[in-house]
Amino acid sequence: MAQVLEFRLPDLGEGLTEAEIVRWLVEVGDVVAIDQPVVEVETAKAMVEVPCPYGGVVTARFGDEGAELPVGAPLLTVAVGSPVESAGDGADADSGTDSVTDSGSGNVLVGYGTGAPPVRRRRVRPEGLKAAVAVSVAPAEAPAPTPDPDPDPALGPVAVVSPLVRRLARQHDLDLRRLAGSGPDGLILRADVESAIRSAAEAHAPEATAFSSPAASSAAAGERVALRGVRGAVADKLSRSRREIPDATCWVDADATELMAARAAMNGAAGAGAAKVSVLALLARICTAALARYPELNSTVDQEAREIVRLPQVHLGFAAQTDRGLVVPVVRDAHARTTESIGAEIARLTEAARTGALTPAELTGGTFTLNNYGVFGVDGSTPIINHPEAAMLGVGRIVPKPWVHEGELAVRQVVQLSLTFDHRVCDGGTAGGFLRYVADCVEQPALLLRSV
Repeated sequence: MAQVLEFRLPDLGEGLTEAEIVRWLVEVGDVVAIDQPVVEVETAKAMVEVPCPYGGVVTARFGDEGAELPVGAPLLTVAVGSPVESAGDGADADSGTDSVTDSGSGNVLVGYGTGAPPVRRRRVRPEGLKAAVAVSVAPAEAPAPTPDPDPDPALGPVAVVSPLVRRLARQHDLDLRRLAGSGPDGLILRADVESAIRSAAEAHAPEATAFSSPAASSAAAGERVALRGVRGAVADKLSRSRREIPDATCWVDADATELMAARAAMNGAAGAGAAKVSVLALLARICTAALARYPELNSTVDQEAREIVRLPQVHLGFAAQTDRGLVVPVVRDAHARTTESIGAEIARLTEAARTGALTPAELTGGTFTLNNYGVFGVDGSTPIINHPEAAMLGVGRIVPKPWVHEGELAVRQVVQLSLTFDHRVCDGGTAGGFLRYVADCVEQPALLLRSV
């Protein structure tokens, strides 16, 4: 008799509690190997391919593409065990595809992992495997739904598997027993609940608008975009930052002409085949030197203990705009890197951000953030601190402007620098000193050589 194992959405780390299904990589009936990726999900941190810790035949999938599942919710079921072996007893050892008996996964996921030594793999024909499994595990194709307490006998049990769907229905006072599910065997999906919610809202729209203002009516009828995934995580973090951090901002204009000249000289000396040094890499290197002088800004606040925690390493985050929203990749140990090393890591992380390949570890643990909003063609901003950090340096566009240089009016490359800081960790004198040092290094890059 085959054993049907349920694979639930694992804890992907970094405190993540849910994920959205982006793309299924397997179909019901497919043969999967241990640690084969079966679904691509989007968390609040990154896109992740989730490997299955079991080998066998996929007998059921839970959740459509676009559905959001909490950690611990069922993802799929896999039939493994003796029928797999018996199905291959008569198979030619040199044909078919690999199928694996239940041997545990070598991939470490919270709640899953290698638990026993691997057993012998056997080569079997997939059609024989599927036929054997179909006889013994057909009932697992669509698990029996859990009925609501005291259901209406006339309406039958409630075909809902996802706790997220039940919660959404409760929030909108929706009776699931009156819905017809569009999923396998009438399974009620999130899309079914959302459709019912929209229908109910439209049915009550005339009554509501009779007693409400035009503005309220427009808001009720306007397009609604779910705050989930990266956008939801950004919203939560920014809201928390505004609630908890008493921030202040100071800014200064700086003449970046010499910085641009130094960059051109560095790239010219590097040769045609070498990677170019970016302005962002130079500013990042200046930041690490400034933080060495003003370590108060490389810290966090333990509110419960009422303590400021000054951090020994600089893990420098930089804001990057992607199709999925704003992300902040982190350059680890930036204080110990050269300008070239920082530039190479920024380039690698930027490409990973563009393709959605950043891991949760590459998006967390920052101690200070550099935000180059000048790429959007703007001069200034008052950035929101990336909680739980203590400060963020904002950089505007570098553009030709009239400037008094050596006592005469000249056209120079000017940039506005702004520093938003947590007023709990330092006063304005420290913040001003940090920003002034950064501006001085921008105007006279040789200062950086004297300070390292």
